[in-house]
Amino acid sequence: MTVPQPLSFCILNGYPRRNRQVLEEAGVSQADELYLRFLQRYVPAGSFEVIYVADLDSNLPSGADLDSYNGYLWTGSNLTIYHSKPPVTRQIELCRAIFEAGVPQYGSCWGLQMAAVAAGGEVRKNPNGREWCLARDITLTEDGRSHPLYDGKPFRFDGFIMHLDDVTRLPDGGTLLATNGHTNVQALEVQHGNGTFWATQYHPEYELHEMAPLLIARREALTKEGFFGSEAEVERYAGRLMELSNTPEDEHLRRELKIGSDILDPHIRETELRNWIDRLVIPDSQHTPRAIDRS
Repeated sequence: MTVPQPLSFCILNGYPRRNRQVLEEAGVSQADELYLRFLQRYVPAGSFEVIYVADLDSNLPSGADLDSYNGYLWTGSNLTIYHSKPPVTRQIELCRAIFEAGVPQYGSCWGLQMAAVAAGGEVRKNPNGREWCLARDITLTEDGRSHPLYDGKPFRFDGFIMHLDDVTRLPDGGTLLATNGHTNVQALEVQHGNGTFWATQYHPEYELHEMAPLLIARREALTKEGFFGSEAEVERYAGRLMELSNTPEDEHLRRELKIGSDILDPHIRETELRNWIDRLVIPDSQHTPRAIDRS
């Protein structure tokens, strides 16, 4: 099933230029590419634009231009949202402007923290340390079980993840939708100004073959933080992930890595992205027609 409407989306890549270069050199896909692949499959008639919002020389939409899109998607980032630096603060200001414009927003990881902070919430370093590769046993709250973001999703599941910070205080208008033992806020809805933002700390847009090279790119940190005894161990583990990506039907490997269909089956893994478009973006576009011709 795909969406026939010619919807217009803006992907906001939160990584600074120098860090995007590091990812490229490590063979890791850029964060915006992961969303773009999904959108091209699910909204084949859509139009898509990427803005590198951490780059101080990038032009950000403002005023009437904010209404040129049917939805905004925020990627992850390696920035720290409670550091008051221009690459961070300009993103927070943009998020607030989108809230006021009333255009639906979605975000993962950095995007969830952006949703909280832009609306008045708080983010701090997670005392439990890094949550990496897979967030285990993400559990829907009572509000989450009845929320359209999770229509068709299991009440408990795993999700791709890589982060050090977490939301410590929800903003006014914030609703906790999912949690787990490592990070209290795994998903939320924020209603602020005229807009609504659905967000997850984990990454529904990720794929197993993308997580493997990211682990290798982070192998020094993962070793120093005690998750592995050596960088070679990180590489071996990443290799096993790649094997499973290539042979997802391998039951032995699935058991060894403790990875199930909630990770391997895109119909389950991408539920949140489809629901955001189906249940928030499309209804909003029907009530508030937006310009989609960017030529």
